[in-house]
Amino acid sequence: MPTSALTARRTPLIGLLAAELISKAGNAITMVAVPLYVLGSTESALATGVAGVFTTVPVILGGALGGAVIDRFGYRTSSIAADLSSGLTVLAIPVFALTSGLPFWLLLLLVFCSGLLDTPGDTAKTVLLPELAERGNVPLARAAGAQSAVQRSASMIGAASAGILVAVGGATNSLLVNAATFAASALLIAVCIPSDVARPLREDTGDSYWRELADGIRFLGRQPLLRSVVLLVMFTNAIDIAGITVIKPIYATGESDSGALLGFMVGCFAGGALVGSVLFAMWGHRLAGRAMFVTTFFCAGVPPYLAMLFGVPVPVLLLVFALSGLSAGSINPMLSTAMYGLTPEAMRARIFGATTAGVAAAMPVGSFVAGLAVAGFGLGPTLLGCSILYAVLTLLPLFGKRWAGLDAARRQA
Repeated sequence: MPTSALTARRTPLIGLLAAELISKAGNAITMVAVPLYVLGSTESALATGVAGVFTTVPVILGGALGGAVIDRFGYRTSSIAADLSSGLTVLAIPVFALTSGLPFWLLLLLVFCSGLLDTPGDTAKTVLLPELAERGNVPLARAAGAQSAVQRSASMIGAASAGILVAVGGATNSLLVNAATFAASALLIAVCIPSDVARPLREDTGDSYWRELADGIRFLGRQPLLRSVVLLVMFTNAIDIAGITVIKPIYATGESDSGALLGFMVGCFAGGALVGSVLFAMWGHRLAGRAMFVTTFFCAGVPPYLAMLFGVPVPVLLLVFALSGLSAGSINPMLSTAMYGLTPEAMRARIFGATTAGVAAAMPVGSFVAGLAVAGFGLGPTLLGCSILYAVLTLLPLFGKRWAGLDAARRQA
């Protein structure tokens, strides 16, 4: 195939990845700015945990309820609508803060609405990947690795930018940038993704929305590997969200006046993960499997909490975060490749939406419990508990035949 024709066929895939890069970078700014704003305005670990609950509950609802909507209206339309509506909600936060004021309850409401609207858009972008990879003649494992690399790049860029934006303009003002990224993402999807991708991928069976939603959840429950992945990641995500919404902001504000260190901690982790995702897309997918999954998951989760627990110098801390990110870079593409191979196309949004809801189910509990733990026991014991729990959880896939399906990434190399 001529180079020009191949480039044209890959333009939609490139446009999708560019949209994800921009929107995820904006989300990373919010991920850093909101807990720092709450912590700075309330000086309460518990309030910061409550804000984390309102950040994570809509991920569960949006993932569970949005999948069937996406299958009905199509991936392209759903992605554009979600980006625009979520961007307007994020824009309202700095607008209120600069005008009539931003009481805590209003911040929680806007954060909740933004997450509820944004999550279906993320699902739509995720399930667009297989069809666009096929159109561009790109192996699925490589495309999944590229998607993960883009998401990691976005986290790195967004988190590092947030550290600078928060230090210079304040936490709420930095959200103006996030609102702009949503608009840019919607524009890229509208321009780059062909209109035929916008069609609903389901047959019009006359089934109700709730019936279709239940079908996706039942399919997920019948697949041993998918069920195991959801349960494992549900618990590790609870620890991760406790870290990003409560533990790490508190640690960062103790080490830097503005808390800007949080942005660099997240940015270093994401930078390492970017390298890990690229290496997986190039070579690592040939090694993918249970042993690699356990090793990388353990190294991604445990060392950052131990580094904070022992109070290592900031340069060493950032190095640990970068190396842990390097390990994390292969986890998502391994899981995504296995999931793409197990899910029928017509149900893909419902199944991925149900998966998103499942892995996020314990996140609100993680944020709230972390706030209680730090307030009641202190930061050190909380960090120790997170380290132990993460170590135990990430070793579980060594046991049980159901995890053998992780070899799918190697078979599709």
